[in-house]
Formats: sequence, structure tokens, C-alpha cells
Amino acid sequence: MNPTRHVTTLGQSLWLDNLSRSHIHDGTLARLIAEDGVSGVTSNPSIFEKAFASSPYYADDLARLKATEPDAERRYEALAIPDIQAACDLLRPIHEASGGRDGYVSMEVAPRWAYDATRTVAEAQRLAERVDRRNLLIKVPGTPQGLSAFEALTQHGINVNVTLLFSLEQTQATFDAYLRGLAARSAAGGDVRHSKAVASLFLSRVDTLVDKELTAIGTQEALLLRGRTAVAMAKLAYQRYLHRFHGETFAELARQGAAPQFLLWASSGVKNPDYQDLLYVEPLIGRETINTLPDKTLDALREHGRPALRVEEGVAEAQALFDELARLGIDLELVGHTLQRDGVDLFETAYQTLLQQTG
Repeated sequence: MNPTRHVTTLGQSLWLDNLSRSHIHDGTLARLIAEDGVSGVTSNPSIFEKAFASSPYYADDLARLKATEPDAERRYEALAIPDIQAACDLLRPIHEASGGRDGYVSMEVAPRWAYDATRTVAEAQRLAERVDRRNLLIKVPGTPQGLSAFEALTQHGINVNVTLLFSLEQTQATFDAYLRGLAARSAAGGDVRHSKAVASLFLSRVDTLVDKELTAIGTQEALLLRGRTAVAMAKLAYQRYLHRFHGETFAELARQGAAPQFLLWASSGVKNPDYQDLLYVEPLIGRETINTLPDKTLDALREHGRPALRVEEGVAEAQALFDELARLGIDLELVGHTLQRDGVDLFETAYQTLLQQTG
């Protein structure tokens, strides 16, 4: 069996961390869905920046928009939203067959609203109305303000991908916001059966920063810990997921038909060339999880992946690693805060480049 297909039989969804009009026009996305079992797509400003720069399919629309639409942000949306809609349409059969548990496409609220809960809610609602697809996830950052917006959006029935999570504490706060939003929706008489959210935990960037700190410490014991933090964090996050959504905390909402907030492994392409190319894939295969893969990582999984259920293995070792990092003075909560702030800044830079490309 194709290893990518094998992964999906084990209960993990594979989403493509890329979207371009080229992928839609040349049949690449349709082929990945049919042959590899890809069941979702994620996008962000960096992805669209690359798409606009490399795909030939935007030029005519952009020329027309420059003549008719004076606002650069609206020009960007007029280019990106048809791609989002086309991907949603390709994935609609999966969405329907899964009862709304899979088959989603993500589109991000402009990064400049990452610290403004009120504007994030308004922009998320506006984008959801413009895209007008049931299998859309609006991406909202996991900042404190973003989580406040996420809770409100969940209460209003807007489905969300909470992005830019880099720590266990941020992930736990995301789960809590989802539970509060669902409970408020239920208390107001709303239907929670169609509510959907995912929590995108970023991996490779965590290792990049922690490895730098371990290298600075320089002892043999510290150096041996490099390249291990992100996978350990994901395994511990999955244990928190199981506790939150397969225990009494979620039981009543589950009886009403609510879906858990699946963990999504993001930033799963390795950044250190010395690391194995499936470092953030093979150890983290598990039921009720999602891995969003760049094209290169998806190719590697297809070519030489060895899928097996592993996300619940080595949990004690993962906790021991976290304890050792703390003993060495590495503050993983501070790491998460730093990376989240930097992530917002990187997306804002990419977003501004996007607007310049459409100018």
C-alpha cells in the first residue's frame, strides 16, 4: 500500500501545506486527493506569496483587478478566494463522507489583527461569508487575543484552525477556549454537531530555537538532546488531547454530537538538513490527528515512509526530556511565546509582500 494511504488507514489525516492555482489547474491537488489520500489543504500568507510569484495563472486576473479594484488587500483576496473555493469544492466529497470531520481548507485572517480580538472576529466572519463554503476553516493565531476571538467564533458557529501554537501551555489554552465556545453555543441553543476546530502545533521551529540554546550550553548531555524537543512536545500534547476530549470534561458535549479539536502537526518539514526528513511525521502518527505536509515532505512519506501508530509511544521519555530541559534552564513556555511572536511577525512580513505583489 502507498505509505500515504497507509497513514490514513491508521486514523491520521494528511493535509497539504500548500495551495496554488497551478495545483488546481494542472490537476495536482485532485491527483493527491485521489492517489495519496490527501484530505485537506492549509494556506497562509507565505504560501500565497510563493504562489503569486511562481504560478502563471494569476496574471490576467491581476491585470484586471489593478484596473478595477483600488485596494491592495481586496485585490489579494480576489486572487486567493477563488483558489480557496476551488480547493473546498475538490474536497467536498471527503467532507460529506466524513460527516464534516475532514475535508477542510484553511484561510488566514490578516496577521495584523493577531492582537485584536474584536477585529479578528469581524474579519473571520467576513471571510467566511465571502468564501461561502461549509468546509472552510478560518485561521486565527493562538495569541491571547486570538484565543478570545476563537472562543467567540466557536460560539457563533464559525469553524477555526488555531495556528501559531508552539508550546503545551498554548495548546492547552486553545483546548480550553474551544470547550468554552462550544459550551456557550450549546447553552444558547445552538447546534454543536457541525462545529469544527483544529489546533496547529508547530514543530520544526521549536527544535530550531531549542537546539540553539542547547548548543550554547555546550555540555555533552545538552548536545545529545538536540532535535528531540518538538516530537516530545507533540507526544505530550496528544496526551493532553486525550485527557481533554476523551474524558468527563467533554462527555456532555460529545453526547450532543460535538467533535473534539484535533491536533494538527504543522511546520513538519525539517529545517536542519542533518535530521531525518520524516522526523516530524513517522513518530507522530496517531488516531484523531492531522499532519499538514509541504510537497517535499509528502513526497518523502510516499517514497520511503514506514507508517505505524507511534504517537502514544515514549510518553514517559518525552516527559523526562522536558524535565531535563527545565533542569538545564530552558524555559519552554518562553520559547513558545518567542516563537509565536516571531511567527506573527513573519506572516505579517509575507502579507505585506503579498500586497506589494498585487500593487
